[in-house]
Amino acid sequence: MSVRPLTSQVYEIQFTGHLDPSRAQAFEGLEMSQEPDGDTVLRGPLTDQPALHGVLDRIRDLGLPLVSVKRS
Repeated sequence: MSVRPLTSQVYEIQFTGHLDPSRAQAFEGLEMSQEPDGDTVLRGPLTDQPALHGVLDRIRDLGLPLVSVKRS
């Protein structure tokens, strides 16, 4: 099985909760939309798996429940 390297794949990451502006800076470089249902969606390119895991780690560290991760 071969593993295809990620090169600036675009991701959509959804989690429960809205962030205040000071915490939103942790996701600089990603477009953030706060949904009326209380969820937040981050969209944008991530260069590789470590970059994706970095974003997911920040979400975890803020105690925000992860809803979904989609690669487009």
